[in-house]
Amino acid sequence: MIFKKDSMKILFVATEAAPYARVGGMGSVMHDLPVALSKLGNDVRLMIPKYLDVGKDLNLTLEAKGLEVPTGNKEKDQFFFCDVWKLQAEGKKDDAVTTYFLDNQEYFGSRANIYGYADDPVRWALFSRGVLEFLRFGSWMPDIIMTNDWHTGFLPNYFKSDYSMLEKFKGVSSVFCIHNLYFQGNFRHRFADEIDLDDGRSPIPAFEDPRLLQLNGMRRGIMYADAINTVSPTYAKEILTPEYGEGLGELLIERKENLSGIINGVDYKVWEINDDKLLASRFSAKDLEKRVANRKKLAEDLNLEITDNTFIIGILSRMSAQKGFDLLNPVLKSLLRELDIALVVVGEGDQRYMEFFNELAEKFPKKVSVNFRFDPKLPHLAFAGVDSVLIPSKFEPSGLTQMEAMHYGSVPIVRKTGGLADTVVDYSPNNKESNGFVFSKFDSFSMLISVMRAYENFRNKPVWIKLQKTGMNRDFSWDRSAREYMILFNKVKQSVKSNILNPKPKGVLHD
Repeated sequence: MIFKKDSMKILFVATEAAPYARVGGMGSVMHDLPVALSKLGNDVRLMIPKYLDVGKDLNLTLEAKGLEVPTGNKEKDQFFFCDVWKLQAEGKKDDAVTTYFLDNQEYFGSRANIYGYADDPVRWALFSRGVLEFLRFGSWMPDIIMTNDWHTGFLPNYFKSDYSMLEKFKGVSSVFCIHNLYFQGNFRHRFADEIDLDDGRSPIPAFEDPRLLQLNGMRRGIMYADAINTVSPTYAKEILTPEYGEGLGELLIERKENLSGIINGVDYKVWEINDDKLLASRFSAKDLEKRVANRKKLAEDLNLEITDNTFIIGILSRMSAQKGFDLLNPVLKSLLRELDIALVVVGEGDQRYMEFFNELAEKFPKKVSVNFRFDPKLPHLAFAGVDSVLIPSKFEPSGLTQMEAMHYGSVPIVRKTGGLADTVVDYSPNNKESNGFVFSKFDSFSMLISVMRAYENFRNKPVWIKLQKTGMNRDFSWDRSAREYMILFNKVKQSVKSNILNPKPKGVLHD
């Protein structure tokens, strides 16, 4: 690739990234966002750990062998040895960037899973410092290092305390992205005693020190990064409050001048209604009548009895308390019993919610379909076949479901929080931007009112079609998000260069 004259060098550092290793939404973001920034003419690269099964089918080359990563032991000059493998993007299709894989046999190469180990903080500290050591002795240096969530929050700390003063790192900026503030480390921060909480001011202990297991990577990423970003503008405001701040609200208020929010995007190559071979009928905003075939096919495949007037609601989600499923129990049975409504559920998660939906399906076998299995086709057909998606989240940093659903002509019913608030505009007859139905209070009956409003307006076809078209015509592409990130990165780069952003806090950083 030929880079533009004003292009930037950007390194994404994460514990997961599709297609190499992915558990949740962050893994998808770590594929889509780097690719989108690369397409804007930037030199974008990615670095993740090399887990047990990573790289077996890839044409990797050894970039660094026996990289010495200091353990942080001040009394003994100790190191962990790592190898770094490289997957060169040149010559590949345009949906990949050059990727580095840091390998340590004990902590990564012998581990099949990404998360869930008692020594995870040690693994992520090793990874964070390993990235910086690789850059220190390598031939390529980024302008921006973007770290993601608590796992890589140690990197901005190491960078400020041990690397930023080195000549080679002059002009390099760190950005820390919060994908979900709720997760902060291997401890339950909501229930920890004040004395056990990590204040972030002490040096990161040596890898073998048990105190390392109690460090709060999220706090340290927020404290030491040159800038903090999160995945929607509304979530960036919400986390400054006690309700959403997860114990870090006061720290975030201190750093709010360096805090921003950029909504995630949708990969329209995966979700493209004009060329989606998983649909019964392809369609667009210009020929919505073709969408009806998907509605009928969905009902047929799931053994639902519907008419043209049946209002089909979809719930496509991981099943957890965060997603607001506790609001459903008081009202859902009444809705299904009293109204011409059908329900399609796709996802898996907490057993109590899965049991709740199973009970609904047993009680209303022709009105409710539950699907707890992995089926790559079903989400596409569901988005194209249901009339609305219901997303009553307690909190939602960004959310992709509402954007994917709108792209397929499904009208969202959402709670006004995080990325849902940024992407769904409540229906009003006089608002041309309306594309869904929104309720504010986390309450079953507030949700019920929004469902009823959607149910009634579904019967007014001109209104409903307008809502569908407005949602389908919104731009939720990664190209849009990438351009906003470029504005942020340029701002950070210029501010760090002039030494006016994030001056060294007294008593925070060690020498």
